[in-house]
Amino acid sequence: MIVWGGWPTLFNNGGRYSPTTNSWVATNTTNTPDGRFDHTAVWTGDEMIIWGGASLDPNFIYVPFNTGGRYNPVTDNWTATSLTNVPDARFGQTAVWTGHEMIVWGGSNLNTGGRYCAQAGTTPSPTPTPRVTPRPPPNPHPRPTPR
Repeated sequence: MIVWGGWPTLFNNGGRYSPTTNSWVATNTTNTPDGRFDHTAVWTGDEMIIWGGASLDPNFIYVPFNTGGRYNPVTDNWTATSLTNVPDARFGQTAVWTGHEMIVWGGSNLNTGGRYCAQAGTTPSPTPTPRVTPRPPPNPHPRPTPR
């Protein structure tokens, strides 16, 4: 299990837990994304990808991120996610891993999302292809007629 980031002090560090040894090891903090909370994380099978989230300005106003990072626990290294065609900054979004890409949707009262295509393994894809995905039109469902 890998944990990273969080509240209340906007952590930009984390740890790896081994149930076999019942022990924690700190993750490398070199090249980590900025500290944040309300971000999402997915597991690719080889890497943890974190994206989005927020920090707080001096007036305690949320400042959302449109950045992220890829963490490889084998090499204990971080790599920044691409900023090409990145979706709008957001926090509290949902993310899933499809087996080939991270899909992010919603958050921060947004009804948009994006796809981050990532190559699993120790070498990040040289050409990730994040794309903004528009909201699909609503599909009204007829109401049942009372009897």
